[in-house]
Amino acid sequence: MASKPKKNAAKAAKPAAEKVARTDAAAPVLADVRAHIDGIDRQIQSLIADRAAYALQVGKAKGKLAAAVDYYRPEREAQVLRMVVDRNQGPLSDEVLVHVFREIMSACLAQQEPLKVGFLGPEGTFSQQAVMKHFGRSAHGLPLASIEEVFQEVENGNADFGVVPVENSGQGTIQVTLDMFLTSNLKICGEVELRVHQYLLSRTGRIEDIERIYSHPQSFAQTSSWLRSNLPKVEKIPVSSNAEGARRARNSDDAAAIAGESAGHVYGLKKVIMGSIEDDADNTTRFLVIGRQIFPSSGHDRTSVLVFIRDQPGALFNVLSPFARHGISMNRIESRPSHHAKWEYGFFIDLAGHVEDESMKKALAELEAHSAQIKVLGSYPVAVP
Repeated sequence: MASKPKKNAAKAAKPAAEKVARTDAAAPVLADVRAHIDGIDRQIQSLIADRAAYALQVGKAKGKLAAAVDYYRPEREAQVLRMVVDRNQGPLSDEVLVHVFREIMSACLAQQEPLKVGFLGPEGTFSQQAVMKHFGRSAHGLPLASIEEVFQEVENGNADFGVVPVENSGQGTIQVTLDMFLTSNLKICGEVELRVHQYLLSRTGRIEDIERIYSHPQSFAQTSSWLRSNLPKVEKIPVSSNAEGARRARNSDDAAAIAGESAGHVYGLKKVIMGSIEDDADNTTRFLVIGRQIFPSSGHDRTSVLVFIRDQPGALFNVLSPFARHGISMNRIESRPSHHAKWEYGFFIDLAGHVEDESMKKALAELEAHSAQIKVLGSYPVAVP
């Protein structure tokens, strides 16, 4: 996303608090400041009610549709949130304002019917945090036992969308997610980037009590250096999710879990022995939103494709060169066994742009001549902070 212009920031309207301060050279009276805040709150509440009423009008304009998923338009939400970021001149951060507007849109959409979103459970996982960041708290989260089950529930129509982890900034790709796309017909409808903080949690809060730690293998990998330095002899027990680790650790004084802080609240591990123990200071996990269709362009999109190549000299060069010729940036490439034939591989490629862009159409058409199969996994808005 292009950075927002700053040169006209000085001409922007000043924050309300600054206006109040300038009308009175003396120190502001607390009661007066609170009265101004109350007045602004009434305006905000009235405008939110107006927005909700117009959201219902949008639903009526679309006519009678089958389900909540038919009213949801991720490309439109992305456009709205980008405008929020572009308008922001402070003092609140882009991230805070995006969160506020996401919740407003989530509540407005839920007037029709809450979206049902599957995620890797149980409650308290980072996947659940990703669901709330992308869909807001008015969506109905469905905790599921595995990434495979998330795909299955979306395919069967029991969930409108699913949210699955695909890669971590320090530990790389979550292979099971990529492997599901080899056989699934689901499409990628969005992406979420979640800053991940790992916490060491226990019942007692005493590090000297710990004899074993439960956590997901990814979390053990993300905290391996800290564990070697601080708990080198403690038994590490891998489980299906961080929340499952917290659930198990709550039963013993000599057990701990590595999980998000929210998992500690859900499962009663309220003692934080140490926070932010991840080795990478910018530890971030990228999640994919999976659904049953590709949506129109938002204006700033990413396209993911799966390409199966023939075993021939220069095969990979032939796959990549059409994108270079048509000026399409490649964001990521990952190979996986195709499961179709021995030593045959599929390449997962992330590209800048939408599948309906003319340059993308031409590149994919050229690619067909050099590939055994091309599968467009999705075109979706680039993650908004």
